[in-house]
Amino acid sequence: MAKVKLSEKKLAELKEVCKFFNNEKGELINVLHRAQGIFGYLPAELQEVIAKELNISVAQVYGVVTFYSFFTMTPKGEHPISICLGTACYVRGSEKVLEEVKRTLKIQVGDTTPDGKFSLSCLRCVGACGLAPVMMVGDKVYGRVAPDGVKDIIAEYNN
Repeated sequence: MAKVKLSEKKLAELKEVCKFFNNEKGELINVLHRAQGIFGYLPAELQEVIAKELNISVAQVYGVVTFYSFFTMTPKGEHPISICLGTACYVRGSEKVLEEVKRTLKIQVGDTTPDGKFSLSCLRCVGACGLAPVMMVGDKVYGRVAPDGVKDIIAEYNN
């Protein structure tokens, strides 16, 4: 796998974040949250920098990154799409919504479109069960989504 080239400007910002948290290993999750906010994801090269700054092993950083579903090691699209597959959503047809998103964007779960605009993931519960099935684009929640409504939702972000 090719090494990711990290921006010097963003790396400097990350080192400031580590300093803000006094380079404390107990602040790893906070540092990772901020790092993902700066870079959009947490590639191995970035995890190595964080490990060095907090004086912990890369294995510890990797363990936290892979344990929490919020963290991602692959770049997300400009507009990350999440389909809820929790019980209420699933019973009301979210798998058909998921299939339509995959068909429309020509990607699979975990992938990003070639233009970097959209990425697709699934989650277990959004907490909006009364609106099932639910689809999210970024932080915006779309409720009672039908497969034939997917194209219109995606079109809102396709300009």
